[in-house]
Formats: sequence, structure tokens, C-alpha cells
Amino acid sequence: MAVWFEGINEIKCTIEQIKMACKDHGELFVGVVSLMPGLSSVKLIEQGSDFVTIRTNEGLMKRTNISKHIETESVVVEFDEEYQAGSMVTTKSHIRDEFTISDSCVKHKIVISDVKASGLMGFFYRIFGKSSTGNAFMSSYKTYFEK
Repeated sequence: MAVWFEGINEIKCTIEQIKMACKDHGELFVGVVSLMPGLSSVKLIEQGSDFVTIRTNEGLMKRTNISKHIETESVVVEFDEEYQAGSMVTTKSHIRDEFTISDSCVKHKIVISDVKASGLMGFFYRIFGKSSTGNAFMSSYKTYFEK
């Protein structure tokens, strides 16, 4: 897997809060995605045991192959994402979120890999979007769990 973005931050919460949130991945993903910059409307359209479909003001987000590995001191959530943002660009990627106990907080590591986006807008997204997208995800998770 070709890593596109990798980042680590600390979230002031407990691993138990992460575990509880993972019980309903639809609610978790809608909550986190709704905190992303530029998204004024985020709605859960469909949810199953290993997928969610979310509509945003920009387009349709499908997260599939969702897997959760929950241990005493860690939680790992992985999924494939396809996001059709209007008619201009569709991105595909694999996302892995790792949450581990760290002193008085939880360490969150996100790895976004195998990013594909076609066309000219996709080219610009692949080249220039990694830092802003990756950091926005990290910030959204932090805000979601620290509220």
C-alpha cells in the first residue's frame, strides 16, 4: 500500500470512549465527517455491518470493508472510502485509524493510502490535498472525542 498521508496526534479522552463510539460506526463517521472543513451538511443514508453511505453537501461518500479490531489498550478501524465530490472528482482510498492508550490520553494515528483520483482535479488533489485532508481528519477526530 502506498502511503499518501500519515499523522499522529493526542486526544484527551479514554480508550473506553473510542470503544463505545465504534459500536455504531455510522454515528461515529457522520459525527467526525460533519466536523470536516467545508461540509455544511452531512447525513447518514445507509448503514450495514461493514459499510456506510453518507451524503454531504459536496457529494456521496461510501465507506466499505469496515473492520474493527478492539483490544484492551487499543482500537484499530480500517475501511475503503470512495468519495464522489460532485461531477468534478471521485477519490478512492484506504484509511486506517489506530487509537492506543498513552499516559493521560489516547494517541491517534491515521494512515491514508492507495489514493486514486482521476482527471485534472484528481491530479491536483493527489499532489496538493494530502496535508490538508489528513490534518482535517485528525482535527475532526480530536474535536469529536474531546467534546
